[in-house]
Amino acid sequence: MSVEKTMKVEESFQRVQGFKKMVDRWQNSHTRCMWQMTLSQRRNLYATLRMQDTMGQELALANKQLLMVRQAALHQLFAKEHRQYKQELSQMGKAFYVERL
Repeated sequence: MSVEKTMKVEESFQRVQGFKKMVDRWQNSHTRCMWQMTLSQRRNLYATLRMQDTMGQELALANKQLLMVRQAALHQLFAKEHRQYKQELSQMGKAFYVERL
């Protein structure tokens, strides 16, 4: 029995050592990856700044376009309501005052 226990202890020790090696390899690769990221961020500082500037310009254009779309929708809504009021007034025998030159 002592031989079996010794083998089991040795197997579990080897398994634990394998896990420790795996964790160490993962930590080393994670550290290298983080180092590479910070290095590339330092190298690409100007590229990052250009990208941020471009994103700012795109957001400004998108906001302007959204404003134009909303204004057009509001204009259509007002035109529809005007037609509806005109029709209701017409049914009552009335009309909007329109100055003619």
